[in-house]
Amino acid sequence: MTKSRTIDEINKKINAGEANIFTVEEFKKLIKNDNAPSFDEVDVVTCGTCGVMSGTAAILNFVVSDPGVFIRANEVYLNGVPAYAGPCPNEWLGSVDVILHGTTHSIYDESYGGGFLLKEILEGKDIDVRVESAEGKTIENTITIDDIIRGQIIGSRMAFKNYTAFTNPNEESVKSIFSAIPLEENLRGLTFSGCGDWNPLQNDIPHNVIKEGTKVLLNGTIGYILGDGTRSSAEKPNLMLSADLREMDPYYLGGFKTGQGGEVYDTVAIPIPVLNEEIYNNLLIRDEDIDLPVADIKGRHLPLDNTDYDKMWTGHDLRPKYNKEKCSSCNECIVEEICPTNAFKEQKPDFNYCFGCGMCASYCKNDAFDMNTGNVDLTINGKEVNIPIICRQSDRLRANRLSLKLKEMIENKEFEL
Repeated sequence: MTKSRTIDEINKKINAGEANIFTVEEFKKLIKNDNAPSFDEVDVVTCGTCGVMSGTAAILNFVVSDPGVFIRANEVYLNGVPAYAGPCPNEWLGSVDVILHGTTHSIYDESYGGGFLLKEILEGKDIDVRVESAEGKTIENTITIDDIIRGQIIGSRMAFKNYTAFTNPNEESVKSIFSAIPLEENLRGLTFSGCGDWNPLQNDIPHNVIKEGTKVLLNGTIGYILGDGTRSSAEKPNLMLSADLREMDPYYLGGFKTGQGGEVYDTVAIPIPVLNEEIYNNLLIRDEDIDLPVADIKGRHLPLDNTDYDKMWTGHDLRPKYNKEKCSSCNECIVEEICPTNAFKEQKPDFNYCFGCGMCASYCKNDAFDMNTGNVDLTINGKEVNIPIICRQSDRLRANRLSLKLKEMIENKEFEL
């Protein structure tokens, strides 16, 4: 007889302090040590992912002047990042409604964009606002998060069920959103995205519990699944999510510089209630079971070979170690220039900003950063090659922290299934 339980039954166990709740990291460690809890020994697994999620946008409403100063906004810029005025004209009210995309670049600096701006808003920093009005006026002001009356993140495609890895077999470097700098030629490096067997969608195939209306954590605050995301498919699903921007934790959201300018990253955690044996069996998937195609950065969808997420993550460091004594104060610090999240400035690493991408360890001229990001053996065009992993666009440390926060919120009855 197939075993099953209901959400109500699990919630009763949670309220009584009797539920067995695991983070995805805890659960996968037990599996890999051949000590997996049985169906009866697990009620909920909190899964998480963090990575570049280009579909992130924010809808904001804020006041820029006294009423009667201008008719309506035609163009709005926040720290030089264009935000699209609308959908409400707010005639003569002095306020604006805007849609800000995480991938929109500043008119002054292509490497600074919506992702960096949203992080600075959440950090409470002053944001310069410029409005070009319908009648030709220019209104300039400064706002902080306290001046934002309403702010909502809507992610049109988030929490991808992993992705594709990329390398460059061509004779010239290639600029791409999939690498922090132009990806070097002749198979000199590999870049990838995806948190492997920690990813919520990878643990719930085919969407037994991750459905429209499901409650989640998005960048540290409670949000909801609106449905499948754009470009979602059965093979490569993603989600449309939404939550209150003003309640988010800036640690979990930010900008990420790429070869094509600034991008945006987010962190998502989703509870998987173990309602039946099918859901339980899906949770047993391991990194080595998850195929990862490796494609030509120019071809995108033309796999050169395949690897798996075990090769990407197992035994590798999540953060670099910094040796200040090896830092020689270069006139032009390559790490400061290329760090995707601006985590290294003036010879000081800021690990609240660090994403664990590995770029510093791959490119520092003086080896001031020590980080094992791994290598992968592939066969490309009939030739066996060993390619270093030089850039990770997903962060398991943030994913784990948010999964742990979700577990604690469930245990503390702050998050009801």
